[in-house]
Amino acid sequence: MNEDVFNTSVRKFLKQVGVTSQREIEKAVRDAIASGRLKGSEKLPAKMVLTVGGVDLTFTVDGELELA
Repeated sequence: MNEDVFNTSVRKFLKQVGVTSQREIEKAVRDAIASGRLKGSEKLPAKMVLTVGGVDLTFTVDGELELA
């Protein structure tokens, strides 16, 4: 295994996940506020599940998103 290639590949994937996830979260929250489902002062539970095929990896991160 080429460590540099692997490290670069992992970092590229995580950057894509981070940027795309943030965009989707922001859109969903704005839409929920606009439709009245959220007031804009909530704390929202969040969970990210990462799976990687071929190595039987499932990793879960639990957190909270504060809106105000």
